[in-house]
Amino acid sequence: MARENQTSISEFLLWGLSERPEQQRILFLLFVWMYVITVAGNLLIVLAIGTNKHLHTPMYFFLASLSCADILFTSTTVPKALVNIQTQSRSISYAGCMGQLYFFLTFGDMDIFLLATMAYDRYVAICHPLHYRMIMSPRRCSLMVTACWILTNLVAMTHTFLIFQLSFCSKKVIPDFFCDLGPLMKVSCSDTQVNELVLLFLGGAVILIPFILILVSYVHIVSAILRVPSAQGRCKAFSTCGSHLAVVALFFGTVIRAYLCPSSSSTNSVEEDTAAAVMYTVVTPLLNPFIYSLRNKDMKDALGRLLRGKVAFSLVE
Repeated sequence: MARENQTSISEFLLWGLSERPEQQRILFLLFVWMYVITVAGNLLIVLAIGTNKHLHTPMYFFLASLSCADILFTSTTVPKALVNIQTQSRSISYAGCMGQLYFFLTFGDMDIFLLATMAYDRYVAICHPLHYRMIMSPRRCSLMVTACWILTNLVAMTHTFLIFQLSFCSKKVIPDFFCDLGPLMKVSCSDTQVNELVLLFLGGAVILIPFILILVSYVHIVSAILRVPSAQGRCKAFSTCGSHLAVVALFFGTVIRAYLCPSSSSTNSVEEDTAAAVMYTVVTPLLNPFIYSLRNKDMKDALGRLLRGKVAFSLVE
């Protein structure tokens, strides 16, 4: 019976970005520009790092990986939301919803793991500078990013498989502008206890363990920086880590609000959840290029050379 109920649903309805018709055109234009700037900004970072041999270091390798993940992350949700606003439709097919959920979880978790990896990279660079090249070798960096991709895919497959087992008996409106775990469980007409437990333990581990590792890394980093005798050296170290900390604070703050803080099904709560989702799915990937490039002289120089077309020397080497 549960399987029949599940297969009878061919599409879902999304709550969207706003219930107010007068806001739809403004939201469409706003999100189009945010999406274009996000993709262009992160793509420029990838190209600037890839075409400048001076940026072929672990820190920038992880930054380029983060930019790629951000492009894919925001592309999973925003284009569909824009299409729905433009066509004045709320529908998303069942297969499309499951696919969106899987890729959203994959790229979202990838952001989390990469931020933790970047914190570890900064920890090694500042606390163990003499062994940095040996510890963060190109091979080890590649293995770390590969391990992140494998873990994110396993986590995403687990959650998506469990959602696939749920029954959806009627076209209830998913209280979000994309398919996510919590909203899907809210509109299911079957028992979601297993899904909730897996989300609590597995999802909590995916969010909190990297977050704790980042905090521990920065405790050691700050302790090491404060022991640096040169004021200029301390400022340079804090500047290098400041960009990463700003992204961590913004991203993890909204993710923890969305996944680890329970909410009701009231309209105000849905709007708050949607605002939090917009922050970590759209705003954070949008701000990353500005945070990392404006606070980093090497990145600004590389972006300047890229925009002026002076990259041929790196491409042929």
